[in-house]
Amino acid sequence: MSCTPAEKLVYQTVEHIAQKNGITMPEVGIYESPEVNAFATGATRNSSLVAVSSGLLNQMQADEIEGVVAHEMAHIMNGDMVTMTLLQGIINAFVIFLSRALAQIISLALRRDESGSSGFVYFGITIVLEILLGVLGSIIVMAYSRRREFAADAGSASSVGKNKMLNALRALQKIHETNIAIPSDPKIAALKIDGKTSGFLHLFASHPPLEERIKHLTSLPV
Repeated sequence: MSCTPAEKLVYQTVEHIAQKNGITMPEVGIYESPEVNAFATGATRNSSLVAVSSGLLNQMQADEIEGVVAHEMAHIMNGDMVTMTLLQGIINAFVIFLSRALAQIISLALRRDESGSSGFVYFGITIVLEILLGVLGSIIVMAYSRRREFAADAGSASSVGKNKMLNALRALQKIHETNIAIPSDPKIAALKIDGKTSGFLHLFASHPPLEERIKHLTSLPV
């Protein structure tokens, strides 16, 4: 099956960065979607995948594609997928432990008799606390996710040049301004090159606003 020039560029960029950093060549996938996006996933640096949407390849120039692919490779080099999984696991464990400990204290304080009805109180309080603490935990995880996006932008600039990553971010910004938003799969939203939120929802966003990423990358001496 023949590849388009853009698809070959994706493969060559992944291959070049992998060889430069001495890691196993990641799998490369092109998925059919009008959405302009890309993501990286995998258990380790030597067992990973870089996937790019057909929409991105159709709407971006060669240097912009290189910037996006290098950004995803930076996630792999930084071990972001594993770190995000571990962080989420730690937060979940903390939420369960703390909610049950606090529920036990509160239910005992509220118990008015010895009939054993405090078990229902404990159960109800536990659910409420797990929800509240889970929300706070999500804010922490997403704050870390936004930090790793800045690091991946810098990693891309180091691999293929600052201008290519800046051009990629500006292209995404322009696409957002001119295109109707296309629904994205929420299960992999945190892994992708881009996400769009505003206002209070920014606390739960996996990606910083594009203007912030452009400003941050522009200020770096890469």
